[in-house]
Amino acid sequence: MTLRPRDLLSRRGDPLQLESLTGEHGLDRPLTTQDVASPGLVLAGYDDRFVPSRVHVLGETEIGYLGTLVGDALGRSVEHFLSFDPPCVIVTKAQEVPPLLLSTAKQRGVPVLRSRLKTGEFYRRIKPILEDAFAPRITLHGSLADVYGVGLLFTGRSGIGKSECVLDLVERGHRLVADDIVLITRKGNDILLGQGHELAAHHMEIRGIGLIDVKALFGIRSVRAQKRIEVVVQLEDWEQAKDADRTGLAGQEATILEVNLPRVVVGLNPGKNLTVISEVVAMAHLLRMTGVDIATAFNDRLIRRMMEQRGLKEYLQEDYE
Repeated sequence: MTLRPRDLLSRRGDPLQLESLTGEHGLDRPLTTQDVASPGLVLAGYDDRFVPSRVHVLGETEIGYLGTLVGDALGRSVEHFLSFDPPCVIVTKAQEVPPLLLSTAKQRGVPVLRSRLKTGEFYRRIKPILEDAFAPRITLHGSLADVYGVGLLFTGRSGIGKSECVLDLVERGHRLVADDIVLITRKGNDILLGQGHELAAHHMEIRGIGLIDVKALFGIRSVRAQKRIEVVVQLEDWEQAKDADRTGLAGQEATILEVNLPRVVVGLNPGKNLTVISEVVAMAHLLRMTGVDIATAFNDRLIRRMMEQRGLKEYLQEDYE
């Protein structure tokens, strides 16, 4: 995703309260990093460890320092700062900007924006915007549903029944997030958010029927715009999945955007109730989130019983009465 200063100006709701002080100059320059910082000592001529590719914010301290400079000293400071060709300069708290800074920025094509927000509040608002714009993204073929509040991502070959399974889940009161194409974004280190393509708008393709509008058929409560992906349900033909894990102790995983997610492989054969299985997968995940792992608890109980039986057998072998 390419983000430009123009996009910050035209953002819906005007969260940053921005205006351009240099007109159209540089508004289409790409922002190449999500980092935002103050130029700091570079205004005084010290540029060691200065990162010019960031969005640079001039608060009261920086504007106050420039106000103490006159004549050639101000010119040298401004020229030195803008010689690094920063992608965008933003002045906070609706402060007056030295005319020399604006004229030099226009000559170099560097956009200078001004916000009415205080510096701290401006940082708080712009960081999530930049993090979202530069978050890692990927598009996967699959279907995403919200089942009991758990995001289940259904994957598998084309035509195996992903859409039909999700449609049945919707009929049972669960919610569709995306069908066929799932846009996945990583937030932070381990959160994956999935959503559908804007053109799809909660439509599904059901083979033999064609396209259906889930929201129109089942109501607004049957869909949601996005959902965190928590479990991958991989649908496979029975011949390929007949030897899949039968106890749940193996703990299979799927990796998406360097995030590991629990994966459940379900082999399909005639008569299998995939909808109920999907609901059980979601409920089992909710139990694990509360610290209850059914497979591990059963295995521990079995081992404990075996140890008790072994101790009883040894006792009887040594009892000669």
